[in-house]
Amino acid sequence: MTDLKDLTPKFRNVRLLLAREKGHPEGDREEGYDVLAPLTGEGRIDAEEWKSHKASCRVRRFRAGEDDLIGRLRRKPGGQWYFDYAEGDRDDEIGFHLGEERFVTGEYVSIERNGAMHTYQVARVERP
Repeated sequence: MTDLKDLTPKFRNVRLLLAREKGHPEGDREEGYDVLAPLTGEGRIDAEEWKSHKASCRVRRFRAGEDDLIGRLRRKPGGQWYFDYAEGDRDDEIGFHLGEERFVTGEYVSIERNGAMHTYQVARVERP
């Protein structure tokens, strides 16, 4: 588990909640992600800081009626960010241009899960 003493001042807890989409016209506050990652001053993932603290970069996926999934924020060769929960790539969830996205309250990010793209709104960003 990640200990607060292992984190640098750039680390933030980011809460992502499912935005409006077909089947969820109001979005869903009970489906989303909690991401622990270093951010730049502009709110983007700090790739250099991530390289030095990979083990501390965590993700928790939550959905009503399901057990939470705990995983890591990873990066593929070429720069694509994804959430990794277990060995192999069957369970990976790919972030759509997460390297360019700003994790600032009110902004939107897209994550591909099981072959379908879903949009999430940044609900909050805070220090751990």
